[in-house]
Amino acid sequence: MLSPQSLSEGDRRLVAAWAADCAERVLPLFEAEAPDDDRPRDGIARARAFSRGELDAAGEIRRRFVAGRAAQSARSPAGKAAAWSAGQAAGVAHMGAHALGAAAYAAKAAELASPSGGETEVQWQVQHMSRSVRTALRTLPLLGEDSSGPLGPGLLASGVLGETIHALQRTLTDIEQN
Repeated sequence: MLSPQSLSEGDRRLVAAWAADCAERVLPLFEAEAPDDDRPRDGIARARAFSRGELDAAGEIRRRFVAGRAAQSARSPAGKAAAWSAGQAAGVAHMGAHALGAAAYAAKAAELASPSGGETEVQWQVQHMSRSVRTALRTLPLLGEDSSGPLGPGLLASGVLGETIHALQRTLTDIEQN
């Protein structure tokens, strides 16, 4: 049985584009430090290609860690977080919950680069969710409720990443109720 964090392939394609948008906004933080390392940019491009149906999930599952490994090329915490955001966006082909990981790492990168950057980034992310992306993301279990994927206990569930995902999920619930 698939994890409830997987999402259907159609929903993964929807949220992959949004995750790529989130990661791309902070990509300059990484590229300023490692201009010759194109792995995060390539991961974002692959997430977009997957969202358009140009790549299949199986091929992307095998390559999902490449963009995140580029964090080793960054010097600053913000640059590393930007690479991890791209890695999470690339991972959406495998599991839809990685879209929230891409958003959380993007917000973390923005916060590390500028004190008010994280909050501004989360506001942008919410404003740029289409209705179909919001609907798909609302089907994911709340952070910490299901241990079968990235929203289970672990890195995304703690610290600023966990706080950001909680905030995004609360906002999705609030939007649905209004």
